[in-house]
Amino acid sequence: MKKSGAKLGILMLDTAFPRVLGDVGNPTSFSFDVRYHVVTGATPTAIVRGDQGPFVAAFIAVGRDLIAQGCTGIATTCGFLSLQRAALTDALGVPVAASALEQVAQIKAMLAPEKKVGVLTISAESLSAEHLKAAGAPEDTLIAGMDGSHFADAILGNHNHLDIARARSEMVAAAAQFVKDQPDISALVLECTNMPPYAADIASATGLPVYTILTYLTWFEAGLPPFRR
Repeated sequence: MKKSGAKLGILMLDTAFPRVLGDVGNPTSFSFDVRYHVVTGATPTAIVRGDQGPFVAAFIAVGRDLIAQGCTGIATTCGFLSLQRAALTDALGVPVAASALEQVAQIKAMLAPEKKVGVLTISAESLSAEHLKAAGAPEDTLIAGMDGSHFADAILGNHNHLDIARARSEMVAAAAQFVKDQPDISALVLECTNMPPYAADIASATGLPVYTILTYLTWFEAGLPPFRR
């Protein structure tokens, strides 16, 4: 869906799963206009588990199209695309918010020195030190994943059905166990852009602040130059 007057252009993965309220791919998740453009063939599994290299040119081309339509900043719909932020910023010449992981360093700076940020990701198996480094996140950032869950299977498998209640229950349980296992965690970042619908429940269950791609893009969009007509 495209909306007129949007400063923020969003590079969408090629997906079939439901984009529920709170998901970055649902325009009603935002209090401002956004403009989407799908990168054909860039499925969740291809980007999270595969080689992103063959898709970089397509992401750049789509980003240029959004800029030509008047967008003054670009974002993505997958936290694993932190690996491509440098390439996108170099090619597009506008600010790029590629991943929720890019918040981790600033959040860590707001905490007491001994406290840590915990990252809940769709796949701990796939999230590497390279992703963290590209996002500017500390190497000792704690990570837990949703590997093997209904949520992860539905998103990475690109299924057209998602049991929202089950996904919420899984997410809350995983976050609560993560915090129990790692008592030094004082804030959580949800890597996956499909996780924000469950952020409030996670915050309630853990008693911790929870940051998502929506918290990041709300800040990011506020500072962008006006839409170029």
